[in-house]
Amino acid sequence: MLVPATEMLQKAVRGHYAVGQFNINNLEWTKAILLTAQENNSPVILGVSEGAGKYMAGYKTVVGMVNGMLEEQKITVPVALHLDHGSYEGAIKCVEAGFSSVMFDGSHYPIDENVAKTTELVKLCHEKGVSIEAEVGSIGGEEDGVVGAGEIADPNECKAIADLGVDFLAAGIGNIHGKYPENWKGLDFDALAKTKELIGDLPLVLHGGTGIPENMIKTAISLGVAKINVNTECQLSFQEATRKYIEEGKDRQGKGYDPRKLLAPGFEAIKATVKEKMELFGSVNKA
Repeated sequence: MLVPATEMLQKAVRGHYAVGQFNINNLEWTKAILLTAQENNSPVILGVSEGAGKYMAGYKTVVGMVNGMLEEQKITVPVALHLDHGSYEGAIKCVEAGFSSVMFDGSHYPIDENVAKTTELVKLCHEKGVSIEAEVGSIGGEEDGVVGAGEIADPNECKAIADLGVDFLAAGIGNIHGKYPENWKGLDFDALAKTKELIGDLPLVLHGGTGIPENMIKTAISLGVAKINVNTECQLSFQEATRKYIEEGKDRQGKGYDPRKLLAPGFEAIKATVKEKMELFGSVNKA
């Protein structure tokens, strides 16, 4: 059964570890992540972007697939199904479809509008027993068209949003999505510490977990980050394993063209990546 992410993240704050949010794109992705969580006795958050939700034929389809898999694969670890970077409308649709957690990304709105919309969604989510994540952050410095610093959130704005009753908060501390550019400045731990000081034990979220050095991840966790989002890294390991299979001509041997065989190396690669992250985040045996 799906659960909100609130309790697993509060436990992570107290235990000084983080729970991974791994984005899903299809059945293989979902199954690989769930089986790895079960094998490692780790809580897990399945992230679904609005684009991925559309790709998988809608939010109800995603909910049906995940619920079916939890039952058929006998998954007993805590699992949250979470809308990633949701719009106001998207968040409402996901609550209606049966997601157990949503993120409302109002970071591009003026702070007053972000506050108003977040307030409404907090009320709706909590009435339905769904956890809600909010985001605060403005884009950092730009150099030759590449964002060098990533997003740095204003700690006071973080406090304003935290006070609305959200369950966890994504605060930009220099992190960015996708691959990190050569001129990346690293994470801003001063901003993180100031935010933590103001919001207390509210779990913090680190977006763009791919490519951040391990020592920085561990420092971020020690400063209250309890949820780390991973997407690009799983995509890259899936792509590399699939490329290798085809380049070695295995898709032309026997029934190597069967999608179950063609996608198997990528499936195993996702499992290996997820396991590695769970070990780094410290969530193994925390279910």
